[in-house]
Amino acid sequence: MNPLRVLVIWPPQILSYFNAGHHNLLYSVAGHLRRLDEVGHVDTLDASVESLTWKEVGDRLHQGGYDVVAVANDLDGVDGLTRLLSYARHLAPTAGLVTFGRLSGMRPELFTHFDLDAIVGPGDYEPAVSAYVRAVHAGRVAAGTVPGVWLRVDGQWNEPGRPGAVLSDEDWVMPDVREIPYHAYDWLYRDDQNKFCGIPGRRELVVPAARGCPVGCEYCEVPAVFGRPDRRASVERVVRYIEESFAALPFEYVAFYAPTFTLNRAWTVRLCEELVERGARYPWKCATTVHHLDEELVALMGRSGCVRISVGVETLAESGHPALPRLKRKGTTAVEALAAWCERAGIELNCFVIVGLPGTAVDDAEAAIAEVRALGGRVRPTMYSPHELLRPGMSADAISLHNRQILPEGVFPDAAERRRAYDIIFGRERRTTHVDESVPQRREAGSTAGSRS
Repeated sequence: MNPLRVLVIWPPQILSYFNAGHHNLLYSVAGHLRRLDEVGHVDTLDASVESLTWKEVGDRLHQGGYDVVAVANDLDGVDGLTRLLSYARHLAPTAGLVTFGRLSGMRPELFTHFDLDAIVGPGDYEPAVSAYVRAVHAGRVAAGTVPGVWLRVDGQWNEPGRPGAVLSDEDWVMPDVREIPYHAYDWLYRDDQNKFCGIPGRRELVVPAARGCPVGCEYCEVPAVFGRPDRRASVERVVRYIEESFAALPFEYVAFYAPTFTLNRAWTVRLCEELVERGARYPWKCATTVHHLDEELVALMGRSGCVRISVGVETLAESGHPALPRLKRKGTTAVEALAAWCERAGIELNCFVIVGLPGTAVDDAEAAIAEVRALGGRVRPTMYSPHELLRPGMSADAISLHNRQILPEGVFPDAAERRRAYDIIFGRERRTTHVDESVPQRREAGSTAGSRS
């Protein structure tokens, strides 16, 4: 059989939230597929960030001659899934349709009522999608034969016979920056009122530095999808990717994509030392926990070019601590100390706060936000969304309500409290970021380098 043609696509949708790191899965999976002898051509298409029309998506499906269409999903990225699958059935009728992503990795059974042929469950996306593509190429898509993948055979869904694989740190593929639509990313990050994670007016290089996390936050999908052990790309590989990417395109800062960036202190120190050796010429940011930081480490991070540290404060109320892992049960004193370290190091402190965390009231979220602001920090709030409420058979609309912006049923039943909760998520932000002032601009205004679509 001839090598296959594959499309890796994020469906058209209005995004609830944008984090470029979450969209990297398209390009990591595509890069992995390109290594296969069974694959002759791979296209990528992020129809959500590029605001494509259904006509444009239909053009690609009709003209592409695809044998497999691999559809990314996210925690609420199902809005356009039904329509995309319908278009694919009509315009690429012989293609196998497989979905992969954070939501199916956590709850694969949610997708069994969609018109799919395969669903990637827990484990790294790349080996599971690749195994499915190999099975399509061989003509052997049989129940239980593809690790980590639910298969629909003769109209019936079958769980995988073996769990999904996890890759070694050297085996995951760093995204090809030449095919990522950075012009669209720049636009999505343009306004800090959106409370997204990017830096307005500056172009971000996402570096996938680590997978897996042992911290164990019950509201986080990382342990369920990627496992609890921390896996890291080598410092040498990370630095090489940064240097090569900055040489290829006009990036202005680095976003390290890792569940808990400073979990491995020795690795972090070594990376910082390597960046210092190079003149700290790559401004960067990361996300971690208060627990995995100390004054000496924060100072070194600042010297190496760190401009923002994001931490999951979640709540400062003791009543909410039972809903958090022990190491995240921090009070005001710990956050005050971290804020002082960051100020001395010239780093912006960005704090995640959860509205509706079990055991807390709106007052508690408002108090945590006020405390962070008083300390000079930036706040990125999110709504608590219990994953256990996600059930098989839910419509795309019902699934999309679990987007960490809409209150779950029964939380804050009082109308006034609900309005206050929504004001935290959707109200105007009084304190926007100034971290862009610490990041030199390299691009000319209106530059669209990086788009290959």
